[in-house]
Amino acid sequence: MSNNNYTHQAVNPSEDHCDNTSGHISESAPSCAFVTAAGLGTRLRPYTLDTPKPLVAVKGRPILDYILDDLEKAQVKTVVINTHYMAEKIEDFFATQSRPDMEFILIHEEELLDTGGGIRQGLPYFKGAPFYAVSSDSLWTNSHTDALTRMAQSWDSKKMDLLLLLQPTNNMHSEDTVGDYDFTTAPPLSPIIRSKSGKGSHMWTSVRICTPSLFDDTPAAQPFSFLQMMDKAEAAGRLYGIEHDAQWFHISTKGDLENLNRNSEETKLFCQMAK
Repeated sequence: MSNNNYTHQAVNPSEDHCDNTSGHISESAPSCAFVTAAGLGTRLRPYTLDTPKPLVAVKGRPILDYILDDLEKAQVKTVVINTHYMAEKIEDFFATQSRPDMEFILIHEEELLDTGGGIRQGLPYFKGAPFYAVSSDSLWTNSHTDALTRMAQSWDSKKMDLLLLLQPTNNMHSEDTVGDYDFTTAPPLSPIIRSKSGKGSHMWTSVRICTPSLFDDTPAAQPFSFLQMMDKAEAAGRLYGIEHDAQWFHISTKGDLENLNRNSEETKLFCQMAK
């Protein structure tokens, strides 16, 4: 079934795509999201030799499909996606999506712009409004309140430029667990500081709420890392974290994917979400 709400880099950014005031979970809930989908997925080979990482299957469905489920549950209306590697396959995926309440805007990168430069290309569609940003190698389960809704309910633009969803390192399912951050006060919500040693108490899930103004003074159409935005927010005292209260799966390596797809404890946890 085709979806007429799919556009390939042709939507006029002057249109009001992100209206955070109508029919949302809260007045602060973002109505737009950016999904990073341009990467080469080299660490997931051989699975990414003929499939872009966002479309690699977990329990029979593309990773991207699960992410869209969560964005739809959070009442996101507009999703901007960057593409590069095997872009035509991602275009085909969105052309056949049946999500009538969501609009998809694809931005193709002829040359990779890295995690920060890619997101910057989508800012004109957000009209200065805070937005979700999610990497296409992250999957998560939800507790009583889904993770994105918890984040929206915690978002405070008066004191935050960036809110990161963080997973305790003692509750991880990944071959590459890194302690990225520490809370400055007791979780679940507080300012956070980056652990330069990688031995912090929490790992970043690559799920976040971000204000577009954080990208002020960054170069257009040039590659740069999103880590610069995180450090900038931290230096200004405007970087916050919220502790995830369920499971998170980082599908970064061949081993991560295979462990999640076989009959394991991780699979059982994930299937609770997929039902």
